[in-house]
Amino acid sequence: MNWEDAIGDFDRHLRIERALSPHTCRAYLADICLLADSLGPEPGPDRVDPDGVRDWLAALHGERSAATLGRRLAGVRAFFRFLQREEKIALDPTTGIPAPKLPKHAPRPLSVDDCFALADVDPPPRGKGPEQPRQRLARLRDGAIVELLYGTGIRVGELAALDVRDIDLHRGEVRVMGKGNKERIVPIPEKARLALALWLDARRRPGVLAEPLFIVLRRNDDTDIRRLSARDVRRGLERRGRAGGLSDRVHPHRLRHSYATHLLDMGADLREIQELLGHASLSTTQKYTAVSVEHLRQVYDSAHPRAGGKDASKAGAKKKARPSGRGKSKSKESSE
Repeated sequence: MNWEDAIGDFDRHLRIERALSPHTCRAYLADICLLADSLGPEPGPDRVDPDGVRDWLAALHGERSAATLGRRLAGVRAFFRFLQREEKIALDPTTGIPAPKLPKHAPRPLSVDDCFALADVDPPPRGKGPEQPRQRLARLRDGAIVELLYGTGIRVGELAALDVRDIDLHRGEVRVMGKGNKERIVPIPEKARLALALWLDARRRPGVLAEPLFIVLRRNDDTDIRRLSARDVRRGLERRGRAGGLSDRVHPHRLRHSYATHLLDMGADLREIQELLGHASLSTTQKYTAVSVEHLRQVYDSAHPRAGGKDASKAGAKKKARPSGRGKSKSKESSE
């Protein structure tokens, strides 16, 4: 067995059987190609042993983070398990190789005020003179993107893949194709519906239903429709964050974190949030409970008189220093 045939079979397995996204397929195949390059054309995949995989990971250890090493091991492990299941190899050489320990990072949502500032900012037109039609379209498009990301919590890749027909403004729903080609329906809040209506009205034309929802705005050629990429969305969001005066870095996944955390803070059920986010496992959604509990702890520390917080101590001191009318009356009665 040679590497080229084995990688080709695995590629078809990822795309057709597992229905993974093109980005995930490219990442998996790139990891396997790195392993193959490090081992050379000989031995083939059927002759790789655990020591060869360990040596490859050890060579990467000083250059890559634990998260990158874990992802590359996961890709290679999926490759060899596929070959073993297809009876192309007898043993999986990744068996027994532990994944590197990953540092736990809690989600970092934006505050509600920052989300509102990001949605409400009205960037000034570039250059001098009145706003041009293309600049107005870009402003409407970027405003609709922010409202949709924060209002639905969808991933940036899911947003970039949306077509106009996936939006139902009358019912207030968006049809999202998530990971593994799993479809879900997510409600659209009123602010996002209004922003989307403005954007769609501004760019409406025959046949638009089959076109991408968010497109690149070209200066001279309106006939060449190109879908806005996830990278384009990230760059536009960063520019909007700077225009809104947000000191912290803004990226699409922080709006997804903000969506889930703010829903949880307002009393939404964890199972419902799991469905809205499209998480396959509830344990993935549970990470937002730690953020919510930490927020409650900060509120308690700053507000409760017995918590020892700075604001609470000031409030308690003021209350202690201020004599009550009831105390005055009692002292007066006792003296009389």
